[in-house]
Amino acid sequence: MPNPITDGRARCGWAGSAPEYVAYHDEEWGRPLRGVTAMFERLSLEAFQSGLSWLVILRKRPAFRAAFAGFDPAAVAAFDHSDVERLLGDAGIVRNRAKIEATIHNAGRVLALEQPLDELLWSFAPDPATRTRPATLADVPATSPESVAMARALKRQGMRFVGPTTCYALMQAAGLVDDHVADCWRAATP
Repeated sequence: MPNPITDGRARCGWAGSAPEYVAYHDEEWGRPLRGVTAMFERLSLEAFQSGLSWLVILRKRPAFRAAFAGFDPAAVAAFDHSDVERLLGDAGIVRNRAKIEATIHNAGRVLALEQPLDELLWSFAPDPATRTRPATLADVPATSPESVAMARALKRQGMRFVGPTTCYALMQAAGLVDDHVADCWRAATP
């Protein structure tokens, strides 16, 4: 099997430095994602990523899934103080008390939403016809009017670690926006 980093495919500039990045870029990033559990996982992982490399999160994702009950919101919302302490002792994940407590708190807020989380998040997806594909990474924004609106809506629902930059990263990861640069092979494939 050819090395995916040197397979000759043009990729977004961030995607070629590690096999995990290549696989994530090629198989997940920018592809439309649906489902409450899947979106809760992405929202949570984007919050954990804040201030860290996404590669750290990718490498720890299996441990995150195990530690957070597969990101089932009902299971995570039932976590208590002993679970927080268990998670703080789990070297397989990012051991940040504020982010752990926010994830548990956010799970409860997901359960209280009037509409499913994925429907709420997708309601902020911009019309693809109004977007221009970025020519280079320099053209990819860190936020957008839609991510600002999403962050405000999530905060109104009581969620934490959901700022505009985190929301925009979620929008990219879950396919609400397609920021593959113009010369990326994925830009030409649905």
